[in-house]
Amino acid sequence: MSLLLDGIGVSRGVAIGKVRLLERNQPELYEYAIPDKFIDAEVRRYRSALKKAAAQLSDIRNHIPDKAPADVASFIDAHLLMLNDSLLAEAPVEIIRTQNCNAEWALKLQRDKLVAVFDEMEDPYLRTRKDDIEHVIRLIQMILLNQETREDMLSKSLRGHIVVADELTPADAVMLEHQNVAGFITEYGGPLSHTAILARSLGIPAVVGIHNACRLLAEEESIILDGGAGMIIAGADAGILRHFRKRQEAFRRQRRELDKLRNLPARSLDGVDITLHANIELKEDLRALRQVGALGVGLYRTEFLYMNRDTEPDEDEQLRVYRQVVRSLDGKPLTIRTLDLGADKECGTEIEGALAPNPALGLRAIRRSLKDAGQFMPQLRAILRAAANGPVRLMFPMLTSVQELDLALELVEQAKAELRSERKRFDENLALGAMIEVPAAALVADAFAERLDFLSIGTNDLIQYTLAIDRIDEEVNYLYDPLHPSVLKLIHMTLQAGSDAGTPVSMCGEMAGDPRYTRLLLGLGLREFSMQPATMLEVKRVIQNTRIDTLAKPTKRILRTHDSRTIHALLEELNEGLVLT
Repeated sequence: MSLLLDGIGVSRGVAIGKVRLLERNQPELYEYAIPDKFIDAEVRRYRSALKKAAAQLSDIRNHIPDKAPADVASFIDAHLLMLNDSLLAEAPVEIIRTQNCNAEWALKLQRDKLVAVFDEMEDPYLRTRKDDIEHVIRLIQMILLNQETREDMLSKSLRGHIVVADELTPADAVMLEHQNVAGFITEYGGPLSHTAILARSLGIPAVVGIHNACRLLAEEESIILDGGAGMIIAGADAGILRHFRKRQEAFRRQRRELDKLRNLPARSLDGVDITLHANIELKEDLRALRQVGALGVGLYRTEFLYMNRDTEPDEDEQLRVYRQVVRSLDGKPLTIRTLDLGADKECGTEIEGALAPNPALGLRAIRRSLKDAGQFMPQLRAILRAAANGPVRLMFPMLTSVQELDLALELVEQAKAELRSERKRFDENLALGAMIEVPAAALVADAFAERLDFLSIGTNDLIQYTLAIDRIDEEVNYLYDPLHPSVLKLIHMTLQAGSDAGTPVSMCGEMAGDPRYTRLLLGLGLREFSMQPATMLEVKRVIQNTRIDTLAKPTKRILRTHDSRTIHALLEELNEGLVLT
């Protein structure tokens, strides 16, 4: 008898293989007294465990695939930094010495203390940081107990297996890719989690959000995973297996066909050329950009320069990095987004300062830059100077009012005046733009379009702020819906404002890279997309199989609809005939 489990498909593809359970149980810990004469040895045992944990994480970091998003390395770096933080490096040692207890128990006491602090905050963003600390502490505890760690389990041969876990970190996903797993299933998580994004980048079929999957599926049981449908089948009969093996082969064939599109233009059936740019974070990401034939960079995030360090990069350091990217692009355009720290982006505590009660609504992005011109001016000067080496655009994140825009433009003019007086080379005509990522900005997009050279819609935050939900909050992330009628209206308003003012509008959020929405966005008037390189060829294929002049009528019908369930159905009609892998 077959068992069908529904979840959230986060990475398309069909996997057929045997289950490898990867449960993350808390180790059983016991307290015992350490005589005074053995205290130093117990401290050395604890510090040795810290070193082994660091060695395991460093080994994972060294095996990050080239095609993995840059923030995976940042994620692992953050875990490595935690091992050196006094909260883990010194506090448990103090407990061992003062309470004469064993290292495992001292670490448990410290863990309980840290978790209690996070639990009291009850903030979704901070909860994710609590998970990070729990993951690192569990790793140290397993080493102290000489038990097999998650990292040990993932280092064994998993080729062809489908890993089933309560949850997986991006570091786990890196190891899964290294072991050539067929796919993975988690009990928790959503489509915008780091692990889900990484699965798509690495091409690993994945389904998340199947609660009790570890209990319902047995070790070495044969199952089918359909990452597109978000479905798991256990106990499939021969007929079902034949059906999915055919689908699996068809999917692989389609991926091979996609590779042939790399050097072809993104031109619709009725001859409209669409610009496809890539989102990047590091110079190393340019390799992936070239592999898919992107025409430039539509979003270059600069937060990585500030993250995982305690001092700010100065103007010269930023200039050096930006100039390297400009030159590597060899004439292709580069859109640099100014600093967007805050909310879900971490940096050293000396830079970040105290956490706001609600970081997503606090002092982040352009608000932070305008409040701290001493930090903002070096970046503006560096971007202006880098633009003298090739086509660069500057983009302000999270503007909400014309007053904020005017302040930002004044600082740009001030930076230009300083560079002129210092006789430094820069681009006098640097193109300036803004991200439209809050409803307030979309509603006054006409004012922004009149003052700026371009706009770019950041759908991840626009959807989050419009629907008042946190996309990483397990309790409400099911409400995250790009097809909510209010979201579509705001996107349409922004595109219309750009069209009326003759100001180009692009889109750089996850929605731009999802081929299910490509026809709808074309129908709304979008002509410039920026996305993760991993999804670009699929979007290009949709464009090449679409007549844009036929989209106006069905798109208007969607805009007139107030029920997102009906909109989903209308989207299926709009995508009729498309092959979506």
